[in-house]
Amino acid sequence: MTIRVLIADDQMMVREGFSVLLNAMPGIEVVGEAVNGREAVTKVRELAPDVVLMDIRMPELNGIEATREIVAADGTAKVLVLTTFDLDEYVYQALRAGASGFLLKDASARQLADGVRVVAAGEALLAPSVTKRLISEFSKLSEVTRPAVGAGAQAAYGELTERETEVLVLIAQGLSNAEIAGRLVVAESTIKTHVSRILVKLGLRDRTQAAVFAYEARLVTPG
Repeated sequence: MTIRVLIADDQMMVREGFSVLLNAMPGIEVVGEAVNGREAVTKVRELAPDVVLMDIRMPELNGIEATREIVAADGTAKVLVLTTFDLDEYVYQALRAGASGFLLKDASARQLADGVRVVAAGEALLAPSVTKRLISEFSKLSEVTRPAVGAGAQAAYGELTERETEVLVLIAQGLSNAEIAGRLVVAESTIKTHVSRILVKLGLRDRTQAAVFAYEARLVTPG
């Protein structure tokens, strides 16, 4: 199936460049563009894209707030954040808002296309460098300012088995299913089953939310 993509960026050259690159890739079609976060939210409703390439800094509504609205209102569109600003604060804020991945705008055409495919498939795009920044940013938050896990989520966490908890921690460390399977010496299909059960038990959308949950539940020690 063709992956439908919406590009949200306030710079016309960026939108056109990404559009040309992605339309040249097999199985990917750019179905629309948005010049700001507010328009992105509207066009997600109108065009029902599978993936939204979302810039961080845009007028009217920034990419983080737009991501939060899209994730809250839509059950299918995945957000892949693109930015020229390689700053810790944006990594954590974007992922916590519900983004499924994070790429810098200097990524190659292949990296961009691969990122779209990974996110569309429901996986998290958490490269090791991004995961390190996420942990670094989280470690800067004090015990007072760190977001607390809700009572419902805490109760759900208690329902995880020992192996599921182990898998959750490895997800938060940025490992793929294949890498987790190798670490635990089990079949990759077994890990996929564990991941699915973790998401259902915790009421989470995807692996990215699972990673953020692990940090906020203090399952992963920053640093």
